[in-house]
Amino acid sequence: MSWTDLITAPLSGLYATAVWLRHVLYDEHALPSHTMDVPTICVGNLAVGGTGKTPHVEALIRMLSPHYRVAVLSRGYRRQTRGFVLADEHSTARTIGDEAMQIYLKFPEVRVVVCEDRVRGIRQLMRQCPDTEVVLLDDAFQHRRLRAGYNIILTPYDRLYKDDHMLPWGRLRDLKQRVLKAHAIIVTNCPEDMQPIDKRVVDNHLRLPAYMQLYFSQIRYGQIGMTGRPLVLTGIANPQYMMRYVLRHYPGAELMAFPDHHRFTAADTQRIIARAAAFDFVLTTEKDLVRMQGTELYNRLASRLQALPIEVDLGEDAAMLEQRLCLYINETRKQCTSSNS
Repeated sequence: MSWTDLITAPLSGLYATAVWLRHVLYDEHALPSHTMDVPTICVGNLAVGGTGKTPHVEALIRMLSPHYRVAVLSRGYRRQTRGFVLADEHSTARTIGDEAMQIYLKFPEVRVVVCEDRVRGIRQLMRQCPDTEVVLLDDAFQHRRLRAGYNIILTPYDRLYKDDHMLPWGRLRDLKQRVLKAHAIIVTNCPEDMQPIDKRVVDNHLRLPAYMQLYFSQIRYGQIGMTGRPLVLTGIANPQYMMRYVLRHYPGAELMAFPDHHRFTAADTQRIIARAAAFDFVLTTEKDLVRMQGTELYNRLASRLQALPIEVDLGEDAAMLEQRLCLYINETRKQCTSSNS
C-alpha cells in the first residue's frame, strides 16, 4: 500500500458504512420506496461517472422507441432550475441539464423529463403524458425512493466494479453487493478486438448469479469531417477513450480537459481561444457542444468546432437485451392493467 492508500482506505471504510446504513434503512422500510404503474428501466452504475450512461440510454431509445412510447427521466444535473421540467422547444442545457438536452435534440419524438425526485417526476409525467409506455431512468440506481422494475448496471472493461474500491480510495459510490439488485450488467468500453475467450474471462471473474444477464458493449465514434490538427476540448469524466480514438486518426491532437459538466467561464473562453489558435479545428463531445451553445465560446469557435458523434454498439447482445426488455415491459403493462381494472 502507498501512503495515499493508507490514508484513504480508512475513509473508504467509513463511507462504505454510511452507504450500508442508508441501504439498511430502505431495506427495513424505515425509509419509504415506491413502485410505479408504468414499466421503468434504470441505467446506472456503482462508480462515479465515466461509464457511458447517456450513450447507453440512447441505445435503449433506439431499441425500444419503434415498439413503445418512450420517456426519459433524469435528475438534470447542474441545471439552473428545480423541480419537474418537461423538455420543449424552449429548453436549454441550463434549464434541463446537458445530458437531457442532448437526448432531447437527438430524439425529438421522445419525452424528456428532469426532476430531482424520480417518484414525483414519474407521477407528474404520467399525469401530463398518460400514454407513456416505458420510462428510461438515467442514473437512478442509488435513488432508493424509487424501485425501478428493471435495473441495468454499467461497469467499464478496464475498471470492473469488482476490482475497485469505495470512495475516496477508489471510484465506487455504492457497495459491490448492490450489484445483486440488478437484472443485467453491461461491460462497457470493450476493446474492438475482443474475443469470446475474453468475455468468458470477465464472466468467470464477475461470477454473477444465474438470474443476471451479462452483456458487452463498445464505443463507436462517428466521422470527423474536418482536416488538419485538432484541439480536443472536453468537459466529461473520462476523456481518455475519446482521445485514444482521435490520436489514431490525428497523431498531433492535444487534449484540453475540464471537469465533468463544466460550464465554461469568460476566463476559460480566453484560455481556450488562445490555445485553439495553434490548431486547425476544435473537436469536442456532443454533451459539451450542447452546453456551449449560446455562449461566447461557441460563437467564437463555431466555424472551427465539431462534435464527435458517439454511439454504443452491443453487437450480437443487442437482440437478446431487446427481447428481455420487451418481455419485461409487456408483462409489467399487463400487471398494471389488471391491478387498475
